[in-house]
Amino acid sequence: MIKYALNCSCGHEFEEWFDNMADYDAKKGTSLTCPSCGGLSVSKAIMAPRVGKSQAAAPALPPACGPGGCGGAGGCPMMSQMMG
Repeated sequence: MIKYALNCSCGHEFEEWFDNMADYDAKKGTSLTCPSCGGLSVSKAIMAPRVGKSQAAAPALPPACGPGGCGGAGGCPMMSQMMG
């Protein structure tokens, strides 16, 4: 299945699902009508494809403070990252 953004000659915009690209070609000019005005002069609108992006790995976080707080040598790892 593929969804196309469509325009009619009157300027109405709508979307329609098709089995494939050939299904759109077969229906264009015959059974494909604008839902707003019923016009048969329908064409595909310019569309940007949706391309899946791989998710970047989350940035590494410094170790969390222990239950006793940041009393260890070197100070708070979070504070040093924020200041540095």
